[in-house]
Amino acid sequence: MKRSILIAMASLLISGTANAETFRWAGKTDPQTMDPHAVNSAPVLGFLNNVYEGLVRRNKNMAIEPALATSWEPIGEGKGWRFNLRKGVKFHDGSDFDAQDVLFSYQRASAEESDTRSWFAPVSDVKVVDDYTIDIMTKAPNPIFPDSIANWMIMDSGWAETNNAARPDKEKGNFATLNANGTGAFKLTDRQAGLSTTLKPFEKWWDKAEHNITEATFTPISNPATAVAALLSGEVDMINPVPIQDAARIDGKGGTKVIRGIEARVIMLGFGHDHAELKYTSDAGKKNPFQDASVREAVAKAINVDAIRVTIMRGSAEAASQLVSPAMRGYSEANAARTAYDPEGAKKLLADAGYADGFSFGLKCPNNRYLNDEAVCQAVTGMLAQIGIKAELDAMPVQNYWPELRGDNYDMYLLGWSPGTLDHEHPVRFLVTTPNKEKKLGSWNFGGFSNARVDELLPMIQSEIDDKKRQAMIDEVVSIYQSEHAYVPLYVQPLVWGIRDNVTLTQRPDNFFILRWARVN
Repeated sequence: MKRSILIAMASLLISGTANAETFRWAGKTDPQTMDPHAVNSAPVLGFLNNVYEGLVRRNKNMAIEPALATSWEPIGEGKGWRFNLRKGVKFHDGSDFDAQDVLFSYQRASAEESDTRSWFAPVSDVKVVDDYTIDIMTKAPNPIFPDSIANWMIMDSGWAETNNAARPDKEKGNFATLNANGTGAFKLTDRQAGLSTTLKPFEKWWDKAEHNITEATFTPISNPATAVAALLSGEVDMINPVPIQDAARIDGKGGTKVIRGIEARVIMLGFGHDHAELKYTSDAGKKNPFQDASVREAVAKAINVDAIRVTIMRGSAEAASQLVSPAMRGYSEANAARTAYDPEGAKKLLADAGYADGFSFGLKCPNNRYLNDEAVCQAVTGMLAQIGIKAELDAMPVQNYWPELRGDNYDMYLLGWSPGTLDHEHPVRFLVTTPNKEKKLGSWNFGGFSNARVDELLPMIQSEIDDKKRQAMIDEVVSIYQSEHAYVPLYVQPLVWGIRDNVTLTQRPDNFFILRWARVN
């Protein structure tokens, strides 16, 4: 793999350095697919926001603005939303965009095979009014629906059907896995999975370009030291993320600098709530202690988040008490306090639960998805050992990690969550609500946490217009998942990007790099 990266880098040097408008960037994780409906993950959605577009999009300040829809308005008394579509839009292959593509993209993105189907849980029907008007009906009033579809990307129905990609296939893949045909500012010109992906500007894009890029190539570099070396030597123009320990060196060297911010993403520990038995280690087959809320509380008390922040994150992260950061809509001020670090209290909880002698369990962790993810898991392992719980850490690349979680092959796991709507309803719907395929709920609630009151409150939160009433319901949900220790929130992940000093770009808190705002000066 290292040899392949070097070969890819060499080819970039040969083809790109002579042209000041060629942009080259690197990240830890290669997008798993070019299919916008196959995998609901930030590396995929962030990358494809440069190629595909939705009815709406987020601007530099994360506010919703028109994209393939020029305007939208509620229908009747909260029955749904009418979207007025943009005329004259072309797909990258020259095909015209119209309402049939929106209907097709809804059917595709909400299909059983799609990883984005839970986005459409509130939708009851989609109706084509005419070629440039479409109605999206909701089961109940849903004032945040336009915000919730900012990453729903529209595909060309004819292109997908002609190429046997009418439905996504994230397991075996299909034509849309390696190819793309969007309406976005950049079109895909070359895709070598795991090595490089090249984009070029779409000359017939409907909007005005702010960038001056003539070609852009992304290269995944999993080794942090290799990524830093590539930036410092000028082989790439940007890396994301910058290893925390190397930030000062990049800032101190002429020609490069670091851009810092706070991401919308909360890093947390999750549990196999619905696992009757432990999955692996010497205690495999024994009763699962994590089904006991007091044991989960012991884990929360055993984790010294401040130590992780100071030592591993070099002071760049913020401690988290809930599944969203304080910057998100619906953050619960009433539940702002996090579980205090208290290892002795943790030991007592374990003893009272019948685990005075501790136990062993399996901890799954990615090693190339989140900033310093494996190092954080190693720290967690050491902290849990101090209270008598022995974690067998299994860290792996993210492309292997998600199948492990979906296959229930874990006892505890690390997860990061960034709410696509910038609203607390988002993680409640995806992470806390009881998994229900038919209702398209709880699709990332791997451990199967379930609480009837949370399930009752979610649709009420989704439809409530009065902010005070809505916040009171969110506060109740937070108090439930906190008291149950459904997850152990750790910290809000920092944003640390490294760029050449002749590059200007926009860093958004969703950690999406939007190429149309980049310039090489």
